[in-house]
Amino acid sequence: MPLEWGRRWWIFAALAAIAAIAYLPAQLLPFISDDYGQIRLAREFGPVSGWDDLAADALYRCRATSLVLTYWTERIFGLSPLVFHLSSLLLHILNTFLVVALGAWKPVGWRVSIPAAAVFAAREGHQEAVIWYAALPELLVFFFSLLAFVFWVRWLQAEGRGRGAYMAAFVWFVLALLSKESAVAVVGLMLLAMALAAGKLRQRLPWFLPFPVLSIAYFLLGYAVKSTHLHYNDGTFSLAAPVLTTLTISIGRLLWFWGALALLVLLVHRHAIPWRLTAIAAAWIVVGLLPYSFLTYMPRVPSRHTYLAGVGLALLCGAALMILRENVRKAPRLLVPALAALFLIHNCTYLWTRKQHQFEERAASTEAFLAFVKANGVPVFVHCFPYGMEVAWFAAEIELGVPAAQVIWAPDPGGCAEPYKFSTAPLPHPAGMTAKLTE
Repeated sequence: MPLEWGRRWWIFAALAAIAAIAYLPAQLLPFISDDYGQIRLAREFGPVSGWDDLAADALYRCRATSLVLTYWTERIFGLSPLVFHLSSLLLHILNTFLVVALGAWKPVGWRVSIPAAAVFAAREGHQEAVIWYAALPELLVFFFSLLAFVFWVRWLQAEGRGRGAYMAAFVWFVLALLSKESAVAVVGLMLLAMALAAGKLRQRLPWFLPFPVLSIAYFLLGYAVKSTHLHYNDGTFSLAAPVLTTLTISIGRLLWFWGALALLVLLVHRHAIPWRLTAIAAAWIVVGLLPYSFLTYMPRVPSRHTYLAGVGLALLCGAALMILRENVRKAPRLLVPALAALFLIHNCTYLWTRKQHQFEERAASTEAFLAFVKANGVPVFVHCFPYGMEVAWFAAEIELGVPAAQVIWAPDPGGCAEPYKFSTAPLPHPAGMTAKLTE
């Protein structure tokens, strides 16, 4: 079913409104811990003069797009948390539009992609990617990966005639690789689309190969310097991680409970929907989560890393809504609108209350630290702090222009009974003990 131009703008306006409503309270949050690190790195690597150093850094060259965007956001709009949060929300809205664009893929179609986009726009499960500005790479790798995939599908469905679409897919894929390592997941999605396309698999294979070859080279460039690569040495991830366990737990959490309800609808009405659509959604979830399942610091994928996999969940929900609307004749007329309203209310309520409170708590320590420095001046001695000292250093430098040497780590010898504690002088130590101050 083609998407008429006359309806398209209303659809996009409605989707933008849904995303804005869901994440509206989060726009008033201050910067949160690692946000200061993101801004500090952007100042170093974002300008053209820092690109040589950026290219030499094995970790941050894989986040180049977010650092450049952060740099120019600050240069143009200043250091306003509202502006940075709004930029993340705008990217989320654009990503929602790209979920709509999946309707151009014949196995999906507009009847599924439009309700799927509404689910994606309001879903609370990937809230970190939208709310926490330091998670900007997740939004950008999704943006470029979906663009690459949409143009790849366009090329496939043109049966190899759209060379411009193929080149666009390759360019967007390169930008995705410059956004985050998880961009390699789009290669699996491209392979899925190629496998589902009608015939001519052998003729298409040579056109597909540049994408996995580039991905392998991309991985090897980072692996070659693993001894100095931060994430190979800080316990973030490991090739020996319990991937299957993490993947299984993460899939279960992703599907609960709206995804499970959608699967139940699809199972009951399996005759009403092509099996390929359910297979696409399931494969999308697995491929989207797999690059993040090598982490070692927790047994499940963090919420910000479920952003790409969330498209698979959205497709399941979109397909279930389509079936209820078009194939269940005895269902009440208001069933689908009621379910959609319930989904929106549930996710918005969770975002506005529980998640908003959690993010306010995460920002409290740096806000308290900055308030203390403003009121008491420097030097400031930090006795208890829930984050690494670099967060305090960057916050003081970025917000107040205070050099790191004036922010001194002085652990409380009595331990920390509170999340943060500061003073203008070293704490007295028990007899026989010497205070150890480290910058």
